[in-house]
Amino acid sequence: MSRINTNVPAIKALNRLVRNQDDLGVRLERLSTGLRINRGRDDPAGLIVSERLRSEMRSLQQAIENSSRAANVVTTAEGALNETSALLLDLQELVIQTANEGGLSDAEVEANQLQIDSILNSIDRISNTTRFAGRKLLDGSQSYNISALPTAAITGASLFSVLLPQGQTRTVDIKVTQSALTAQVALVGLNASGTSTLSASTVEIRGSLGSQVLSFASGATLADVRTAINSLTAGTGVSAVVSAAGVTGVASALLLNSTTLGADAFVSVEPLGGNFVAKNEFQSLRDTGRDAKVIIDGQVGSARGLFATVRSNGIDAKFTMTQVFAQTLSSASFEVTGGGSIFQVGPEVKSSGQLRVGFTSTSTGYLGNPSTGRLFSLRSGQGNDLGTKNFSTAQSIVTEAIDQIASYRGRLGAVYKNQIQPSIDSQSITLENVTASESLIRDADIAEEVSALTRVQVLVQGTQSALQIANSLPNLVLSLLGG
Repeated sequence: MSRINTNVPAIKALNRLVRNQDDLGVRLERLSTGLRINRGRDDPAGLIVSERLRSEMRSLQQAIENSSRAANVVTTAEGALNETSALLLDLQELVIQTANEGGLSDAEVEANQLQIDSILNSIDRISNTTRFAGRKLLDGSQSYNISALPTAAITGASLFSVLLPQGQTRTVDIKVTQSALTAQVALVGLNASGTSTLSASTVEIRGSLGSQVLSFASGATLADVRTAINSLTAGTGVSAVVSAAGVTGVASALLLNSTTLGADAFVSVEPLGGNFVAKNEFQSLRDTGRDAKVIIDGQVGSARGLFATVRSNGIDAKFTMTQVFAQTLSSASFEVTGGGSIFQVGPEVKSSGQLRVGFTSTSTGYLGNPSTGRLFSLRSGQGNDLGTKNFSTAQSIVTEAIDQIASYRGRLGAVYKNQIQPSIDSQSITLENVTASESLIRDADIAEEVSALTRVQVLVQGTQSALQIANSLPNLVLSLLGG
């Protein structure tokens, strides 16, 4: 080195020292933060992918939290329903106990009525006070709002879940494509002896409510048989009429019909002795009813008696049809105008990531049904209190209420078990995999970084020594001047 104005070796050593020191700073930053990517220049493509994965992670974490909150809401409601169910069982016991009129005094009946009033008050209190985070759950405020039902066709609607566009209404159409039928057994007005009246005979009439054995004296007419059967309708579920319609070539016929519709209804006639009315050769001595076929919102629903249900992603509901509507090929509609609760259980804010639940009321004014009666009618002074002695009707109302609460609990349980919990489980696994992918891209490998740090430290120290030597080279020129 004989030039002193420009020390090229020192410049080279300085540049290398700066690079090594920058690399040392990067290694120290990665070790101190635990991240391989701390800024865009570290890995531009990796940063973009990492940020997207981080967004997914945060969405999944919040969705899991939302699902856990939804589970808490459902569990709170189901716990309250459990208490209501226990009260209804006590109520049923009191009704059956009081029906034992011959074994109870008036004072005991009055005491039972006081208990019933207390139970009904407790059911209403549970309905009005069950809440989560200040929001009532079972008072009907979280149920779906519907326009006036077409009562000539639909007397009740229980909407458990409805896909309702935000701020919009939805029309629900119900169409009967196959009418429901009662069970019917037709018997012609001639007995085995060919006379128009009966000889002495005994017959058993069976229906969905029970069976009764009837005995007829010789000379009884079809009208006499009809009157006898109708007097026991409450115990058999079978009514009778005398008619010539539908029986070809016969002056009169005895038509035995079930009092209810659907496949659960049946009529059975079993002659036990004597010569009862001869049967029409085209009819059986036993017949069952037929359920209606319904289409709800364009989807095939199911019908059982007067109840029609549909369960799909768009609507989960149960409707109570009138007997006339169920037996007629016709349609009806109403509008859902809002209401219900929406739980965001998915990472994306759209219908596929949302769970919709309508928390219907469980008050005594709602439990029961319009045809049989509502639960509040068992209160003192109402139409079915114990003083009226309408024990059969009262039991039917309580049984319907028990079934409603059981169905409600079952649906909430299904929401928890089959929708919320699987959502939490699946999203937890997804979060685990996404986190692993993000970590692979963004997190620093500590072992690798420590190894690189050691290397860079040695290089920095070596470069500093080289720079020191390069800076001393111009001093060699002095040896030339001294020579």
